[in-house]
Amino acid sequence: MTSTPTAARTADRDPKLIGGGWRERFARIQAVPTTAAEREADQPSTVLELADRRIPPRYRLAVADHPEVTTWVQQVTLASRRGPGGAPGIAQGPSLLITGSTGSGKTHQAYGAIRSLLAGGVRLRWIKTTAEELYAAQRPRQGVDGEQEMRALMACPLLIVDDLGAAKATEWTEALTLRLVNHRYEYMLPTIFTTNLPLGDIRAALGDRTASRLAEMCERVILTGPDRRRRTA
Repeated sequence: MTSTPTAARTADRDPKLIGGGWRERFARIQAVPTTAAEREADQPSTVLELADRRIPPRYRLAVADHPEVTTWVQQVTLASRRGPGGAPGIAQGPSLLITGSTGSGKTHQAYGAIRSLLAGGVRLRWIKTTAEELYAAQRPRQGVDGEQEMRALMACPLLIVDDLGAAKATEWTEALTLRLVNHRYEYMLPTIFTTNLPLGDIRAALGDRTASRLAEMCERVILTGPDRRRRTA
């Protein structure tokens, strides 16, 4: 039996029965997510996973488990404000000064605090630097705007400054540190500082004005215990 003209025309219009190019196009159309859940599944799973790409591999599973650090995380979360999308974002809040000997877990706790805030749903734009990197970025370099880099650190909603006081102190480094700390002090921007210096030595290393601002703006955490790096070596 021969096909009727109508049946032939219907077959010609069926994208599954005609040329290979149409088959590929039809397959692509079928593969496009059609629901919000399907589209979301194609995106990176969580904000925390995105942040972990910026965190050094050694600290990607860092957990803020020190009681005073977790208390600080709660304080910053409570001080956050709702953004246009409804999620809380950092506006103002206390800072944190983590002191302890080498290998006591200061950087681990700092990254753990970042991860805790993100896991708690706080929108978070953050930068991590070390004191040595801060000073190096301000030394004259061709094609690099050190002032722009300093302003980015000054204005960032949440900043980690690791190894504060580790670099050799000069009038120049003291002035740079004061400028950064003073801006974040005046605008009440949450900052996590870590240092090997005992509390009593901070004033001598960083200067009276910087030490005074740190004392007022920071919750202080003292980590004790053996060198964790040697223990895991």
